[in-house]
Amino acid sequence: MSGEFNIGKNLSNSSFHVLKHCEPLLNLQLNPKFDFNNYPFMKKLTLLLIPITFLLSCEHKTQPVTTPVSGDAAFQKLADDYLSGYLDWRPANGVALGYHQYDGKVTDLSKESIGKELGRLKDFDQRLSVTDTASLSPKQFYDFRILRSAIKNEIFNFEDMGTFDKNPMTYAQAIDVSIYVKRNFAPLQDRLKSIIAIEKNAANVFTAAKGNLKDSLAKPYIQTAIEIANGSADFLGGDLKIALKGVKNDSLMTVFNATNNAAIAAIKNYVSWLQKSKLPKATNKYAIGETSYKKMLLYSEGLTLSPEKILAIGLAELKKEQDVFNAAAKTVNPNKKPIEVYRDLQKEHPTAANLIPEVRKNVEAIRKFLTDKNIVSMPAKVNLKVEETPQFARATSTASNDDPGPFETRATEAFYYVTPVDAKWTAKQKEDWLGQFDYYTTDNITIHEAYPGHYTQYLHLTASSATRIEKVFNSYAFVEGWAHYCEKMMADEGYGHNGDTVRATKFRLTQSGDALLRLCRLCVSIKTHCQGMSVDDATKFFMDNWYQGDKPSRQEALRGTFDPGYLFYTIGKLELLKLRADYEKQEGTNFSLKKFHDEVLNHGAPQVRLLREVMLKDKKTWGDVM
Repeated sequence: MSGEFNIGKNLSNSSFHVLKHCEPLLNLQLNPKFDFNNYPFMKKLTLLLIPITFLLSCEHKTQPVTTPVSGDAAFQKLADDYLSGYLDWRPANGVALGYHQYDGKVTDLSKESIGKELGRLKDFDQRLSVTDTASLSPKQFYDFRILRSAIKNEIFNFEDMGTFDKNPMTYAQAIDVSIYVKRNFAPLQDRLKSIIAIEKNAANVFTAAKGNLKDSLAKPYIQTAIEIANGSADFLGGDLKIALKGVKNDSLMTVFNATNNAAIAAIKNYVSWLQKSKLPKATNKYAIGETSYKKMLLYSEGLTLSPEKILAIGLAELKKEQDVFNAAAKTVNPNKKPIEVYRDLQKEHPTAANLIPEVRKNVEAIRKFLTDKNIVSMPAKVNLKVEETPQFARATSTASNDDPGPFETRATEAFYYVTPVDAKWTAKQKEDWLGQFDYYTTDNITIHEAYPGHYTQYLHLTASSATRIEKVFNSYAFVEGWAHYCEKMMADEGYGHNGDTVRATKFRLTQSGDALLRLCRLCVSIKTHCQGMSVDDATKFFMDNWYQGDKPSRQEALRGTFDPGYLFYTIGKLELLKLRADYEKQEGTNFSLKKFHDEVLNHGAPQVRLLREVMLKDKKTWGDVM
């Protein structure tokens, strides 16, 4: 069944994956769009360093009808000061946001620097804790809670998640320069200078890693870090050089080659150190425990539901979705097992020559469906280009969505990349590759990534009056939940039908398969981190309930050891479905799907708990999130 990622050179034939352009691990996940099954250097680890909004239960204060503004100026000054320091310490975040004064800069990962940044975070948290929120206008109070939650979540990542002392992946992809060749925001020669500046810091990064990391680390963390680092070295030694062929400055290229070779050597040395010094002492102590898990739920999404309650909801939803999947498969072919029916869909795909044109045509068909059915408004400035994946990125990407940052003013186009068939492949390799692009899976991925999913959300965000805080800090559950919600919503609204019931059922089968994956993640996340589930048992859970084989199931189980937040895809989807039901009840005959979707997308990308306060009039319903 479809995932969203395939990263690395050995692709699972059972999955269709999408990879976005990736920044280093230290990057804020501005739009936590993507799933992953494998873990190479170019992917984002979605939980470990994401400042995600949450609503502090102690901050649930109702604003008066009047608009007090006496504290607004002071709060705005504090927020600006925080953002300045935040981006100064995380320059790669700034580049991804579109702030190019940070080009070529690298985070200082020394123990002293990390300690100072943690101290800065705690200082701002304390300053916010004594803010008189009654003196803030409703808009500033909204931003206050987003900012405070982001800071709380950062502190959580430093202390509970052990980003810098327990996680070798932090350093394995800290020398990621992919954004400098994927987006044309400056002349190539200038971007090369930034790449050189970053690569010159490689030795410092890995010296810091050896000084910061604890003696014993979790085995899945080490194994994944090795894979990421090896992928990074391969990228620097191969694909990066391909991307820089257009540079005509020989002297600059001489400097680059020397710096690049030194960076590759530093990465390989780090891999060797992990293999020789860390793997022999590796442990299986990766569970964060129920106390930290509850913090994650609260700080990330404002959830006060217990892990046990969420697990019970997830298991019930899993059973319902399995019934949907099995019923759809039986409708398509009652004489085969459901998973066999699903795999047969992979035979229905475009030819190699028609692959890109077919995807391009279907992207426009989906956008037209949204307009014709009045499902969501489409901002005027639509600039999504469906193109072949650049040569340098083809080894690590099947398909990808690359949106600019919300403050980008130069390279403002968005790309939906699709990797074509390689003419040098065997006939079987070509068929296996095209099998990942069956019509139904590709449409579902396009819905998630482009229309009306992530790209549409990006368009609304940039076109809205959202503040800088609302554009910088996003909720994992909102962003991924919105895209995942869109998959089901589009199937419910009849996309893929066109008078052909069988085709519509095949599309539903694909959409349901993706839902099963995300539901299994929710269950495994809680069982792994709160109930001691092993990787082997988690693998079996995926195999039994997602209906996939050992390899993709084990990949998902391993991901769960270091990304407990991958339950937020389903949580966000369920929260949005509940918000929609409550909003429809409130609006009555004035309700429309377009009105609901436009309103949801008009307030940044906050936790849904906070959005309920904006959209629902009855305060008694605000806390009933799922």
